[in-house]
Amino acid sequence: MSDTLPMFPLNAVLFPGVSVPLTVFEDRYRALVHHLLRVEDPAERVFGSVGIREGYEVGDHGAQSLYRVGCRVQLTEVEGHADGTFDVVAVGLERIQLDRLDTTGNFPVGHVTELPDPVADVPESILERARVTFTAYRAALAGIRSDPYSGALPRDPTYLSWTLAAVAPLPMQERQALLEAEDAGERLVLVTDLLRAELRFMNVIPSLPATEVARTRWSPN
Repeated sequence: MSDTLPMFPLNAVLFPGVSVPLTVFEDRYRALVHHLLRVEDPAERVFGSVGIREGYEVGDHGAQSLYRVGCRVQLTEVEGHADGTFDVVAVGLERIQLDRLDTTGNFPVGHVTELPDPVADVPESILERARVTFTAYRAALAGIRSDPYSGALPRDPTYLSWTLAAVAPLPMQERQALLEAEDAGERLVLVTDLLRAELRFMNVIPSLPATEVARTRWSPN
């Protein structure tokens, strides 16, 4: 199903079910926020985000190359400041594919196609391996930094896969691969393998993870 959405490319990968804080200061994205705030129904204040493969979020030469798979995002909190900037919180809804980007208006507009996550029958062995690996990773972090996740892990395979993808200490290219995974089963296998590789590195050279994840918060909405 084809659609158009205001677009906010980021030097980050957003995932469904995960909330993220953003600081909005560039004119085109301030215009995007103003546009969304004029939408009467808060549930319809949605935009799209894709990762920037090459380039920057700001400036005339920003976003020179974008990933095609991203996320539809809902604006949930907005705090405006006297200088015209905003601090906002947004939560990922579902995956999208960016087919074309129009940058001729006040803010970028994407022509996008929905990419629903297929319902997958994930074997219990894959689920258990993912949970055990993440538990071991959290234990390895003890004494190095704060726990990247609080509370019990989701039981639903799809929610579990997005949760682990969001908190995994991975560079952007690997996080993008998790977003593009075919279904929850494939995503859980991939994130488990990546976390196990991180654990091996930490056993050799104890250090902070490669990616700061403290600002990423899980939301069941």
